[in-house]
Amino acid sequence: IMSPLVWDLGHIAAYEDLWLAHRHAGLELLRRDLAECYDAFETPRAVRGEIEALGPIEARDYLAAVRARTIAALAEGVIGDGDVYEMVLRHELQHSETMRQTMAIAGLLPVGDRSKLDQPLRPLAAGERWLAIPAGPFAIGAEPKGFAYDNERPRHTVDVAAFQIARHPVSNGSWMHFSEGGGYERREWWSAEGWAWKEEYDITHHDAVAAGHADAPVCHVSWFEADAFARAHGARLPTEAEWEKAATWEHETPEAIGSVWEWTGSSFHGYPGFSAYPYREYSEVFFGEDYRVLRGGSWATHPRVATLTFRNWDLPLRRQIFAGVRLARDNAET
Repeated sequence: IMSPLVWDLGHIAAYEDLWLAHRHAGLELLRRDLAECYDAFETPRAVRGEIEALGPIEARDYLAAVRARTIAALAEGVIGDGDVYEMVLRHELQHSETMRQTMAIAGLLPVGDRSKLDQPLRPLAAGERWLAIPAGPFAIGAEPKGFAYDNERPRHTVDVAAFQIARHPVSNGSWMHFSEGGGYERREWWSAEGWAWKEEYDITHHDAVAAGHADAPVCHVSWFEADAFARAHGARLPTEAEWEKAATWEHETPEAIGSVWEWTGSSFHGYPGFSAYPYREYSEVFFGEDYRVLRGGSWATHPRVATLTFRNWDLPLRRQIFAGVRLARDNAET
């Protein structure tokens, strides 16, 4: 489910060459022969480890040559409104996180990165564990001006009922308590699809949860597991409208946003009036009930990417991402 690290390097170069040097600056592709190899749709993850691609030295040379063309185009003032440049920059930053996910799976994260996974949350008194958000209309999505991905727009108003959201994401310690208390055996806490997945693959808690600091945010949690954990605690996952309203609440906001991606209860759909830009394969082809939305960003997400309106998405069975969970509940609950 992950790419070889060297494929990511070549893909970063090919993407930059396609969008900046070729489509934006009007130059021929530097390596037309590599276009299919490094196209994410033409070459899916399942085959990237088997195809003939550039080696580490060649991939870095390719990236350096593409970067030189990009810098030259910038020097000539071929910028336009800057949106394409920003898209390419954020694309590279997103792949930096994807590559760290691969390194984490392989046990290759450097010490500094591993320590970021294990940062404990500050203790909370019992009375401050939940943040109450009142009912009312809320404008969700990115403002019309400035860079944003197509799925973040158009900004529109939704009615959000009163709810409560946890100030902290769930910790490793809480997750281990759930696991050791029968969390992976109690059928009543799982959706039908989640239980079938758990049974087929003999799923229990991720090894990183038991190995991590008890007070650090739980990581490598699938949506199926997050949903079961919430049910076991008489709670639920926040909708993405609730998540964004809480994250932008002027009076007080939840803490520890940016430690782990946080699953929401929402499927990935376009906002009303959605228009694909600059290509429909970025997000539109993923719309539907198959993918779930994640919000917030992780320790490995660059701040330039982790805006409060950014919508990440993945399949509900995925655990390779740096994802955890923050609980929500209806306001009437105590």
